[in-house]
Amino acid sequence: MRSVVDVRFARGRVGRRGKERSVAMTGHAVVIVGAGPTGLMLAGELALAAVDVAIVERRASQELAGSRAGGLHARTIEILDQRGIADRFLSEGQVAQVAGFAGVRLDISDFPTRHNYGLGLWQNHIERILAGWIGELAVLIYRGREVTGCAQDDSGVDVELSDGSSLRAEYLVGCDGGRSLIRKAAGIAFPGSDPTTSSLIAEVEMAETPEWGIHRSAFGVHSFGRKEYQIVDGKIVYADRGPVGVLVTEQHVGPATEPTLGDLSAVLIAACGTDYGVHSPIWISRFTDAARQAVAYRRGRVLIAGDAAHVHPPDGGQGLQTGVQDAVNLGWKLAQVVKGASPESLLDTYHTERHPVAARVLRNTMASTVLRREDDRTKALRDTISELLGMDEPRKRFAAMMSGLDIRYDLGDGHPLLGRRMPDLDLITANGPLRLFTLLHDAVPILLNLGEPGGLDITPWAHRVQLIDAKYNGGWELPVLGAVPAPNAVLIRPDGYVAWVGDLTQLGLADALTTWFGPPAGAPVRSSAGAQMPGNAQTFIVAIPSRSFLIGT
Repeated sequence: MRSVVDVRFARGRVGRRGKERSVAMTGHAVVIVGAGPTGLMLAGELALAAVDVAIVERRASQELAGSRAGGLHARTIEILDQRGIADRFLSEGQVAQVAGFAGVRLDISDFPTRHNYGLGLWQNHIERILAGWIGELAVLIYRGREVTGCAQDDSGVDVELSDGSSLRAEYLVGCDGGRSLIRKAAGIAFPGSDPTTSSLIAEVEMAETPEWGIHRSAFGVHSFGRKEYQIVDGKIVYADRGPVGVLVTEQHVGPATEPTLGDLSAVLIAACGTDYGVHSPIWISRFTDAARQAVAYRRGRVLIAGDAAHVHPPDGGQGLQTGVQDAVNLGWKLAQVVKGASPESLLDTYHTERHPVAARVLRNTMASTVLRREDDRTKALRDTISELLGMDEPRKRFAAMMSGLDIRYDLGDGHPLLGRRMPDLDLITANGPLRLFTLLHDAVPILLNLGEPGGLDITPWAHRVQLIDAKYNGGWELPVLGAVPAPNAVLIRPDGYVAWVGDLTQLGLADALTTWFGPPAGAPVRSSAGAQMPGNAQTFIVAIPSRSFLIGT
């Protein structure tokens, strides 16, 4: 029986379509809703795997009202480097130490990574560069359209658009923000905490020049800085003119309505005693300390990623990073399921791996929010935390957490590399020196053999996994953990995380290859429902329980 999800969000109408489709639909293997950083990155990952993917984006162009998020952390830069596009971002941004917790800057310049820094680069530029990349990969974007309804059945999802057209997808992914229509349509609960504080953030012109930087008032934190700046000797030097970025904490939690210039003026006067002659707003928005996380990142053939799956305070600048890394975790898995190489159960590992990561982000941002308070007890606690983070070991642990360099997926016990990011080694191959990240540019899994050439045989997976014989003469070091034993072989997933570590034998390798990259050639792909398909099948169909949802607006 077909399960139906049909929500007409755009005009507030709720309805359910019949089972027959009355109009011709354009088909895609995957449809992504939302062309923010998460949606763009996911589209790129799928396109690299030669999956037919399209994005639905309500904006008519990639232009973003305002600059929004302000940079990239080290692990996100590594991920972009894995795809060969990091230089596009580095050439436009400002390299700096950006990791921090509760207002304490955390230096990662001694971390074992090529990118032991962060990057100051506004989100509008990040989106523009990502959009250019997926344009090269020929990803189709349906611009100026919104999703108004979707219906899921046992082989795909029908997607209705605001212009009256429809799309058909094997899988639908909501990358459509904290108020995600796709999450609501799928009936995925979004529990968490309601806001206790709110702030206004804006880009405006000012008749008077405020004191640049971060300040505190009785209400909390506020800051001023021009959109255009340079980093000189580790310090921010702002341009002489241009829009001013403003963040100011409200005395009370603001309403859910869009804030106005009058609201911003009033809050500035309350916090600073003046509004600095604020005028000509480019954009004004409100954020709160609400923290919510979806109970599931997947419901049948509908998945969610980025802010659609988790929202939290902006402390530490972790939101964009977490969303982009969601996309890189999901992309190769979804591609393998679409192609029939892996069973649908592989998609369950997306939630299993990424949900704990976002849960930790929610925890540290909530803690940081508490430390913003200006009462004497909180000040004393903040000073104590600052003193602790001045010590080497706590500094390394928190810096690795905030920069994403310490993420470990639970793949069982074993070598310290298992489940962690693979370092970008300088390899020696038969064809000359080679950076490991170069091997990941096409998002293809790698079995790196550091022992005797020809010592590993993966013939049944040779069409899916690249076997590389190489030598590495350097040390093995991981953030926080330090030096780790040198492995003899490493199985690296397309997202750059280690799925298997070998000694002088192939013990466990076949199991790891099957788990992550499907059964050997010729063996059947078994779905979670027990159906079988040939290992080289191009379409994977699995029955899902019948269910229906009717969601109001």
